[in-house]
Amino acid sequence: MPSIKPHSGYHFDLSGGALCLDFANTVSHRHLPQRRAEHLDSYADLVAFADQSKLLPPKLAASLRARANRDPAGTRSAFRKSIVLRESLYRAFTAIAAGKHARPADVRQINDFALAALQHRKLAQTNGDYRWEWRSNGSDLLDRILWPIAESAAELLTSEDRAAVRECRAPDCEWLFLDHSRNRSRRWCDMKSCGNRQKARRHYQRAHA
Repeated sequence: MPSIKPHSGYHFDLSGGALCLDFANTVSHRHLPQRRAEHLDSYADLVAFADQSKLLPPKLAASLRARANRDPAGTRSAFRKSIVLRESLYRAFTAIAAGKHARPADVRQINDFALAALQHRKLAQTNGDYRWEWRSNGSDLLDRILWPIAESAAELLTSEDRAAVRECRAPDCEWLFLDHSRNRSRRWCDMKSCGNRQKARRHYQRAHA
């Protein structure tokens, strides 16, 4: 019997425009208790998010699943860290989307994760070219998924794209996204879901006014 819960089968929405925002969006209806849906319910879900986000080659994803089953204590620790990082990301970028400063405590938390990630960034040479790679010493392999997410957050916080962070305007959605529309007027995290629902709702209200 596996020592961790299996993947829930949820297909993650990756419309945020930045890895760290997609990760922050792994809760639906966050502020509606009766409808709130947690999409990271286990380490297996975390691996599924990384797999769907193309963070891991299939062989490494399989290795993480196998390692998680062999090391339940390490798995619980890595999963707890993932939720801590996600909540810090959500609070920080929601504040920025509202035109405010992120709380210092959240910035420090993101900074700690980003610094930990940098310790695993190595230059590698392949066929005469050089590239960055993530390297694990083995004992911290289960944290591997968090490193590129933390790097993405640090890069977004320190880039001009920070000003493009938005929160979906749909009243039943709190997802974050980057608004790269021509006049920065995008309102919905995903036009195919939230945008169409809001248009249909307004049409219904006008028709029955």
